[in-house]
Amino acid sequence: MPPQARPTWSKARWIGLIDLDNCASDADGGMEFVARHADGYHHARVLVRHQGQPVAFVEVPVRDALIRLPACPLPEDLDAGQPARLMPISVVLCTRDRPDQLADALKSILSLDYPEFEVVVVDNAARTDATAGVVAQLGDARVRRVAEPIPGLSTARNTGLRHAAHPVVAFTDDDVVVDRQWLRGLARGFARAPRVTCVAGLIPSGELRTPAQAYFDQRVSWAGSLRPRLFSMAEPPEDLPLFPFQVGRIGAGANFAVNRDRIVGIGGFDEALGAGTAAQGGEDLDLFFRVVTAGDTIAAEPSAIVWHRHRSDNEALLSQVRGYGVGLGAWLTKVGMEHSNRRLAMRVLRRRFRSSLRAGADYGAIMAMPSSLPNFRDDLPSSVGRTEVLAVLAGPKALWRGRRSISGRVPSTVLR
Repeated sequence: MPPQARPTWSKARWIGLIDLDNCASDADGGMEFVARHADGYHHARVLVRHQGQPVAFVEVPVRDALIRLPACPLPEDLDAGQPARLMPISVVLCTRDRPDQLADALKSILSLDYPEFEVVVVDNAARTDATAGVVAQLGDARVRRVAEPIPGLSTARNTGLRHAAHPVVAFTDDDVVVDRQWLRGLARGFARAPRVTCVAGLIPSGELRTPAQAYFDQRVSWAGSLRPRLFSMAEPPEDLPLFPFQVGRIGAGANFAVNRDRIVGIGGFDEALGAGTAAQGGEDLDLFFRVVTAGDTIAAEPSAIVWHRHRSDNEALLSQVRGYGVGLGAWLTKVGMEHSNRRLAMRVLRRRFRSSLRAGADYGAIMAMPSSLPNFRDDLPSSVGRTEVLAVLAGPKALWRGRRSISGRVPSTVLR
């Protein structure tokens, strides 16, 4: 990921990826390489990949931009999946007046190793012509800009669905850099089972330059598992006892793909949720939940990699976690308003009562600064966890405001 600035924090970590298939190891089975843009870094986190599959994150020191990786044992159950049909894919990227980050994201997308894809840039409630300028400067026929004047990420994503030319649509954001094999990984996810409607990819931290980024890195689970998995109501996962109410552990909105017609059939994205609305988030949770409760399957596919740039300063971090809390509260309110969901929740609670109590306690525990961050808790606002948890309480009102804002207008999920 292109660096925004040199690190000034002593615990900053350089981030990279290495393919074992393309690198020669030494006599001990390890390897050594010079890291680009490593000035000022003394620690590194490297994602090791083999035959297209992530194997492990390795943390090692950096000395004069030189990184030495120890031998990395390969898991015996490394699962490359079935050969995937490389169907044409529409990539939808929604953005609002962030031209520099957009340019980096588009540059990585246009470097994808994939036979046929298009890019639909949804310019959402733009206040400037900066996004139009970025797309025009690219001059690439694969990239189209579509204007959506109504603010809101869900509205923008529904607009992207309408304008997508291909039956499979991949979504990402403007604060990312995608791996060259990203779309191949998503295609592999769809091939893992017959009823896969949605594929959620891996979202590792692309930059750990500041304490704020490190906090968010340990807070979210976007790169918590390197194993391909299938999630469905027919086979609830044992390690997610509150499934399907734990869909946030499966993936996030920065990296997923859907079967376009099926997602339109279940209503598309809820335009009362998401960034740019009063709810500020929750739209990805809502979509994943509706996919599995409709009887379909979500594939978690770690070989589909998108690197995410977390907010780098404390003010932006507080704003982000507040939005996550409000979005979660709004989504839970929506879920609780539907009788069928309440019945499902009661069945889960009866079956997993102790797990439910433990999950609630675990979420409440983030109000305190994690003990895993002892070396830089003085660099972060002490209220960061409390801000997220208490923001959940604003969810019901936020959902009401979102519903009120879209009442009276034609939902953009209707294909016209």
